[in-house]
Amino acid sequence: MKNKIKVRPSLIILIIILCSIIIFILGKSNNLKANDSVIPARENKDTSFYSTFKHAAENENCLKCHGQSKFYAENKESGRTMTKKMYSELIIRRDLFYVSNHREFKCIDCHSEDYMTFPHTGNLMMQAMPNCLDCHGGDPKYAKYHFENIEKEFNESVHVKRLGGNFTCWKCHNGHFYKITARPSENIKHTISYDNAICLNCHADSLNYQLLTDKETPNLITKHDWLPNQKLHFTSVRCIECHTRKSAKDSTLVAHEILPKQQAVKKCQECHSTNSILLATLYRYEVKEIRSTRGFIKGSIVNDKYVIGANRNHYLNVLSIIIVISVVIGILVHAFLRMIK
Repeated sequence: MKNKIKVRPSLIILIIILCSIIIFILGKSNNLKANDSVIPARENKDTSFYSTFKHAAENENCLKCHGQSKFYAENKESGRTMTKKMYSELIIRRDLFYVSNHREFKCIDCHSEDYMTFPHTGNLMMQAMPNCLDCHGGDPKYAKYHFENIEKEFNESVHVKRLGGNFTCWKCHNGHFYKITARPSENIKHTISYDNAICLNCHADSLNYQLLTDKETPNLITKHDWLPNQKLHFTSVRCIECHTRKSAKDSTLVAHEILPKQQAVKKCQECHSTNSILLATLYRYEVKEIRSTRGFIKGSIVNDKYVIGANRNHYLNVLSIIIVISVVIGILVHAFLRMIK
């Protein structure tokens, strides 16, 4: 009497489902929670919240006008007091300034003391503002940021080569609000949005763009119409990923050598491959942090920032091959057993 071994197809399907669930759980276990570090905005009318900050009392001499949308001017000859509108680009929001990198500065640390006289004289508008190296250059305290290297890259950028001295650090980084976000961060979407907003401040705003050139403001949607799944790219990577060149050996946090549009990245495989340029830019510090806290395998295999073609791993490849071979063997065994019945 022959013993007939019955292998049910449902058993094979169950094994496949269980393997899929294991892979899914591994992936979900590494999802990061975004930490919201932004202080809620407060009305400028009540300034008591900011009084505890260093030099807050001195800075209020300026912010009582520049911290709101209107100011008051008194005509001494007529005795009349007039309400004037403060131009939006001259408004310094306290809630942003007091969480910025320069929150402990006095206004006159960067601006001329002549601004303490009101009304301000017209020639103050021509005053050259200090650049990053004026304060940070040669200072051991800031050596880790490599400001000297940043200046070299900046001077080689297409902006400086075409606009010369008219293009300064301030065109991209407002010293009143600047806050470094290019750090190991659990909220990578915030970093992308923050950095892209710097570029879009000119390239998507015709008024600001026209301050630099007489050329027509480019339509970014049309200029990037060659890009597949355009919206996803715009929200998932920064402009500088494609418009700069940065290697994993670079010491600077963010590349400052903006390239001419003809040299921008357009080949899909430069990002969508195991040697993705994103590993040297956007995900460079995040990957290091994940590996140090969660281990090499989780830092390499499981990542909630999936990039097609880049998130490949040897262990997952082997596991996938085993599953496929197991399914094929199961089908062949099942077919063979049915044939010998």
